[in-house]
This record gives sequence, structure tokens and C-alpha cells, in this order.
Amino acid sequence: MDHIEKLKKIKLLILDVDGVLTDTRVFLDSDGEWKRFFSIRDGVGIKELHKLGYKTAVITGSKSKDITERMKVLEITYFYDGFLNKVPAFQKLQEQSKVSTSEMAYIGDDIYDLPLLKSVGFSATVPEAVEEVKSIVDYVTERPGGLGAAREICDQIMKHGYFSHDKRNEVN
Repeated sequence: MDHIEKLKKIKLLILDVDGVLTDTRVFLDSDGEWKRFFSIRDGVGIKELHKLGYKTAVITGSKSKDITERMKVLEITYFYDGFLNKVPAFQKLQEQSKVSTSEMAYIGDDIYDLPLLKSVGFSATVPEAVEEVKSIVDYVTERPGGLGAAREICDQIMKHGYFSHDKRNEVN
């Protein structure tokens, strides 16, 4: 099945943070807080998904104030931080969201993401992901992590997903 057919079922997008919503770099500020750079364009894509009726989730191994604040601003539907082993958070997400795994998309970039990438209906990664990830996903973005990769996936979902613009136009 090609990736467009898989996208047609998607109702929920799950994102990793470091390497997907950021470029993997972190720095320690003068107050001892970890900081990351997030793309505004990725944020716009997430907000537009919400407008169409999609749910979003973030599952990250990191636990940091900057991530928590960014997820609040983006109004992420389900947020799980501090889960290096992401499977328990994924199981909680399934229970809470009532969305089947075939209706979920996940974008991740490293070995901790492999179990989820193998479990969802549509899997994606970034060009700089580890080879183990790139070898199993449905789609590798053209844009790098932290610089538009999440937006690229959001755009693909908005174009082809369950609540896509195209389907809304067909109904009207």
C-alpha cells in the first residue's frame, strides 16, 4: 500500500520532539534550563490540523520546561513527556484517544521511536534520522527535523488524511 492510501485513514498525528520538532540540539541557559528551537511553520501546520478535526499527540523521552510550554501553545491534544521507553505512553494514548493504531501517524527519528513507527498506520521520519528508522518508514521528509519536517507531514495529512481538505470539498 502506498503512503497516500495509508494517509487516507489518519485521524491522529503523534510527534517526537528532539530530532522532529527540533534539530536535536539543546543548550543550557544561564538559569540551568534546557532550551530548544522550534519552527513556527511546524506550529502552524499543527494548528491547521486541529482546525480540520485532527487530534495530535507528543511522546518524548525528554522532560523540560521549554517542551511543556511549547506543547501548551500548540494545544497538543495528548502530551506525554519523560518516556524514553515510549510504548507505555503509546498504550495510554490508545486508551485515552479511542483511535485505532491504523488511524494514527507517527514521526520519529531514532531507535526509541522504532516500536511506535512499526505500530501505526503511517510512519515518517526526517532525512537525518538513524538508518534503522529510515529503513522501515513509509515516508522520509524532504525538510529536516526542526525546520519544517513536521509541517511537511501535517500538509500531507491535510491533503490526503481522513479529514482532508479534498474530502471536505467533495462533500460541499
